[in-house]
Amino acid sequence: MRKISVLLFLAWVGFLFYAGIALFTSGFLLTRLELTNHSSCQEPPGPGSLPWGSRGEPGACWMASRFSRLVLVLIDALRFDFAQPQLSHVSGEPPISLPFLGKLGFLQRILEIQPHHARLYQSKVDPPTTTMQRLKALTTGSLPTFIDAGSNFASYAIAEDNLIKQLTSTGRRVVFMGDETWNDLFPGAFSQAFFFPSFDVRDLHTVDNGILEHLYPIMDSGEWDVLITHFLGVDHCGHKHGPHHPEMAKKLSQMDQVIQGLVERLENDTLLVVTGDHGMTTSGNHGGDSELETSAALFLYSPTALFPSAPPEVRPEEPEVIPQISLVPTLALLLGLPIPFGNIGEVIAEVFSEVEDSQPHSATLAQASALHLNAQQVSRFLHTYSTAAQDLQVKELHRLQNLFSKASADYQRLLQSPQGAEAALQTVITELQQFLRGVRAMCIESWARFSLVRMAGGAALLAATCFLCLLVSQWATSPGFYFRPLLIPMAWGLTGAVVCAGLLATTGLKLDSVVLGAMAAVGSLLPFLWRAWAGWGAKRPLAALLPMPGPVLLLLLIRFAGFFSDSFVIAEARAAPFLLISLILLLVAQLHWEGKLLPPKLLTIPRLGFLTPAGPPRHNGTHALGLGVGLLLCIRLAGLFHRCPEETPACSSSPWLSPLASMVGGRAKNVWYGACVGALAALLAAVRLWLRRYGNLKSPEPPVLFVRWGLPLMGLGTAAYWALASGADEAPPRLRALVAGASVMLPRAVAGLAASGLMLLLWRPVTVLVKAAAGAPRTRTVLTPFSGPPTSQADLDYVVPQIYRHMQEEFRGRLERTKPQGPLTVAAYQLGSVYSAAMVTALTLLAFPLLLLHAERISLVFLLLFLQSFLLLHLLAAGIPITTPGPFTVPWQAVSAWAFMATQTFYSTGHQPVFPAIHWHAAFVGVPEGHDFTWLSALLVGTNTFASHILFADFGLCLGSLRPPQASHGLEGVCPQVHF
Repeated sequence: MRKISVLLFLAWVGFLFYAGIALFTSGFLLTRLELTNHSSCQEPPGPGSLPWGSRGEPGACWMASRFSRLVLVLIDALRFDFAQPQLSHVSGEPPISLPFLGKLGFLQRILEIQPHHARLYQSKVDPPTTTMQRLKALTTGSLPTFIDAGSNFASYAIAEDNLIKQLTSTGRRVVFMGDETWNDLFPGAFSQAFFFPSFDVRDLHTVDNGILEHLYPIMDSGEWDVLITHFLGVDHCGHKHGPHHPEMAKKLSQMDQVIQGLVERLENDTLLVVTGDHGMTTSGNHGGDSELETSAALFLYSPTALFPSAPPEVRPEEPEVIPQISLVPTLALLLGLPIPFGNIGEVIAEVFSEVEDSQPHSATLAQASALHLNAQQVSRFLHTYSTAAQDLQVKELHRLQNLFSKASADYQRLLQSPQGAEAALQTVITELQQFLRGVRAMCIESWARFSLVRMAGGAALLAATCFLCLLVSQWATSPGFYFRPLLIPMAWGLTGAVVCAGLLATTGLKLDSVVLGAMAAVGSLLPFLWRAWAGWGAKRPLAALLPMPGPVLLLLLIRFAGFFSDSFVIAEARAAPFLLISLILLLVAQLHWEGKLLPPKLLTIPRLGFLTPAGPPRHNGTHALGLGVGLLLCIRLAGLFHRCPEETPACSSSPWLSPLASMVGGRAKNVWYGACVGALAALLAAVRLWLRRYGNLKSPEPPVLFVRWGLPLMGLGTAAYWALASGADEAPPRLRALVAGASVMLPRAVAGLAASGLMLLLWRPVTVLVKAAAGAPRTRTVLTPFSGPPTSQADLDYVVPQIYRHMQEEFRGRLERTKPQGPLTVAAYQLGSVYSAAMVTALTLLAFPLLLLHAERISLVFLLLFLQSFLLLHLLAAGIPITTPGPFTVPWQAVSAWAFMATQTFYSTGHQPVFPAIHWHAAFVGVPEGHDFTWLSALLVGTNTFASHILFADFGLCLGSLRPPQASHGLEGVCPQVHF
């Protein structure tokens, strides 16, 4: 029953944490209301007659179409500077040599020789810069909110009005080829489609080659009105190698040839649009809001003159910038379609300047007509949205509506008599543009606002839950403590929440599951806190709840306060090691103040038959100082592996975080491969030497045999996988299938061996080599069964001697049954590290699968991680007296240092708490191409991201019973009394 009470209490605490996190994120990651209204040709966007350009045109919609066909080429992650020529920014200097510059040469020649037919813009992308959200923006003209980034790998059909739906509703034949994400967003919308899997970022050519196989035959057949292609090679090359790799130059050159082939096949009534959905960082990733990620290229071309004049002379570093969503209303009006209902983009006015009309000021009037239609559509959307939702700023909404009313009235008046009104038309154009840009700015600000009430409530609930855990941790040290009384207020609170939910349901009110869960959590927590304050807090000072040294509390408060400062959050990768180093220095200084850097006094009273050895002490002041210096050195070395946050452009990320496959130069790659294998061998050697030093390799039990033979096999498998992964692109064609198969099987084999070793440890977790003799010597390994947590003071103080006594009694019974001759002798060896040896083995087994999910050179960080952990454990154990009484208490210094080390290692493995820093390559380790196990890929990416926390959480079990290294009959261990 006690175990059930503990499990129920843990489940309750887990529910409280989940409710707090859910409430906080519901206020932090807001969503907006998606309207399902649709525009149509039969319903003009506003009152008044249609623009003069659509009068009398057969089949005309809001505006007469200028093009009957469209070729949309979407090159994923086509950053704007990828389309720039290779020119020096400083006169007199040689051209800048970057692999991605100057590779779209045909595009540049078109811009130079046909300035009236082509134009290159810098498309400004709204975050999040993930593919699904960008496709949604490119077809609907809306602004996906931040939370939509979570749907990038689980895309859903777009319910909002969009260009694809408008095209199909007007009978246009839409042909698509490329990324299969379009099939999820627009199921059944294409007259002909060729979808290719897009998830494997290691594959640079399958999607692009598949498109090229069908592109030109489909285009030459003429059985299409809109042709859409979505190339992925540039994006995948960025993820795999980065933009500065020679492979990027090859992919861009291939795209340049594609553009040339399309231009040669275009007819006069066809518009070509080449654009990128987003950019990429210097490391090749995307998802955030940095300048490089939100900068994409947009190229427009038509065989007929598209622009009335040549582009203005601008410097390369100051290109013409337009919002990405401006493409949606522009394409809609150029193709004679209604603008999608939820669009808030602004048309590119200059493409409506060239019209065939004899009226004066026709070009300016055409621009005003397009902008007015656009503004009417946006005004209609604002009216409908503000009626259904209340998240727009009321004051700003009224101001914008007044501005539109004035501009619309001026336009209608000029439409009746456009002669001699050039200046007035320019004024109307300016007012309409101000309205459209103001609406976009208002929507961005409104849909990015946070719910401070929910965020504060979630943070308060999390803080109260942490306080609950602190109270229970203090009460658990008291004799006779039971968990069952804690569950009574929980039951009452949950009952009240259920009753409240029932009352709300009967009244017909809409139930928010997040708020309901938070109410249940608060209802179960408040009675407990009140009872705790009335029964315990009023009798004892509050300071007793924080039994930690003042300097440690100060460091924790600094760490806590840092989360409320943008500067500290950005610099967390440097702040965490600084706090960790400060804590290490504090520990060493504390040892010095307490005189523990002097040789420790040995126990002179033997315990239960254990003899006290003679000789000098093993640990002295120099040893403790060496532990501290070694720990500081490991921290500094781990700091060499870092990724700079995107908010610090002057910072340079470590070049050692990228995989070996992205390196150029065989000799450097081989040297680094040797270093990685050396780090792997050093890690195995360190663990093996530690186990051998404490005598844990002498037992014939299966886990020990696995350590001897299984760990080297896992090391060989890891090294072989690294060799294949780093040279897969260089493998001969006839061996690529074999290499691909081996690259899938080797990680699975290593993971299988790790799982087998962990199962053996669960089966035989505690192994002790015992020699029993009665007449003739016998050797046998005895496993002490787990009989539950300690229940008495003797259990807590003499766990290892009790194991010895149990074995002695067991052997005495066996020998008596066989009627032995001679005295009974039972000798147990290496009891001091009986538990820590199993834990170190388990951690090593966990480290190998986690290591496979990282780049090869991160193995050096893993080696430093293990060294830091061992050094810190020894240093912490040196500060605890041998005669420490009572239960297994963990010093706050240990907990704080462990938390700082987990955060430091998180950054040292190349992570950052932003989308562009996610290691997507981990999703494909041990996974075959074309798989449909999205959940497995998500699990692998999550495991890669939190690998340091997983390892340090397991290492933290050693903190459960820190004792100093004991010298008794050769028994010695860092954490000899850990129970699990």
